Amino acid sequence: MVLFGGTGDLVMRKLLPALYQAHAAGSLNNNGRVLALGRKDWSREQYLAFVEEHARVHIKEYFDVGQWQHFCERIDYYRLDASDAAGYPGLAEKLAGHPQRVVVCYLATAPDLFAGICENLAAVGLNDKHVRVVLEKPLGHDLASSNAINDAVAKHFAEDQLYRIDHYLGKESVQNLLAIRFGNSLFEPLWRREWVRDVQITIAEDLGVESRGDFYDGTGALRDMVQNHLLQLLCFVAMEPPASLDADAIRDEKLKVVKSLRPFTPDDVLNKTVRGQYKSGAVGGRPVKGYLEEDHIPAGSRTETFVAIKAEIDNWRWAGVPFFLRTGKRLQERVAEIVINFRDVPHKLVPGPSGLPANQLVIRLQPEESIRLHFMAKAPGDSLVLQPTYLNLDFHEMSRSRRADAYERLLLDVIRGSLALFMRRDELVEAWRWVEPILDTWETATTPPKQYTAGSWGPAASSALLSRNGVAWHEES
Repeated sequence: MVLFGGTGDLVMRKLLPALYQAHAAGSLNNNGRVLALGRKDWSREQYLAFVEEHARVHIKEYFDVGQWQHFCERIDYYRLDASDAAGYPGLAEKLAGHPQRVVVCYLATAPDLFAGICENLAAVGLNDKHVRVVLEKPLGHDLASSNAINDAVAKHFAEDQLYRIDHYLGKESVQNLLAIRFGNSLFEPLWRREWVRDVQITIAEDLGVESRGDFYDGTGALRDMVQNHLLQLLCFVAMEPPASLDADAIRDEKLKVVKSLRPFTPDDVLNKTVRGQYKSGAVGGRPVKGYLEEDHIPAGSRTETFVAIKAEIDNWRWAGVPFFLRTGKRLQERVAEIVINFRDVPHKLVPGPSGLPANQLVIRLQPEESIRLHFMAKAPGDSLVLQPTYLNLDFHEMSRSRRADAYERLLLDVIRGSLALFMRRDELVEAWRWVEPILDTWETATTPPKQYTAGSWGPAASSALLSRNGVAWHEES
């Protein structure tokens, strides 16, 4: 495992902790090595001291001092400027081993370095069939830049060597979504327009831009979250049953969903999307500053920190069912969930609370992972009156066995050569095509993003977007 950007935040917060967990669970080959690359002129011992300070603190569960020390024995460090071809012959020599080795190159760097890194790897023969490349998002700023990156990478690596990672697809509950849909007869007959009223997909963060102001201001919530995470979750909800669990069988069905999304006209963007930007407020009981007051944010910036979209899928299964997508920073709480609201009973024979969907499936991705099926049952007492209740599938309560986190699962998939949970290039192209009209319309709009108070659930226009369809966001219903 070769970690480009080996001293960076992603490697310290996510990748090394995930690899440690895989090591501690016995999932890594005994001879497997981790080679971190960076520009700092460090010895291996200096790098391990840095890892001890910056990576170990992010291992929250299943930590064992002996296992940690054993894991660190796998780690080595090599000084390399990723943009300088002169260092790559030494890298190839460092990786020399038995001819059937698997080399995973994880590019935890800025995307503008991807093309040069791949060219330099190929120049020293590190692009044979045993080499796999993991590409972190964002892959481009728009369709043209995304194509440019993918074209440059494709000159040196075949499509089946490329792993475009989206860590949300490694979450246990997303895997369980496939199991629930395609492993049970209960839901599949109901998973269609005749029985589903609407679908809501939310990824909310209570944090602001933190120290990433300069990056975030050039990206925004639509590129950072909607074009990848939210669309991928939408695909898993809406896809047809694949013929098998083969990687391309799954990705073929996801592609059909993205290609079936109704394109946006400029009028659609005005009526079916909301962009917002947080202002000062309070989160978790403490005051926080607004986006324009954050470090490295230019005065008058119109970058969105919140997006809500009404998406529509023009196919036989989902015609007429709105899919509401929402993401934002500095919202009331950190939560990621998929909510399937089923249609109400045709005739209310038994009285009960009004305004609530009779049946609702809530798939919670974070902070805890769970699946809840909400339904109506009799309230205690003499009268036959309904009250809401639910069945809860809590993964922590159901199984005390250790569960891999998202990055651990996906890193193991790369090592095993499983592409099912990674984006194929044609998926990425269609996702950009769907998002670009929104980007273009917002770019030329004269109105700024709608302000919302930090610690709220976003602009009032987000609630209005749903109310025009006679529904409300899950936490408001």
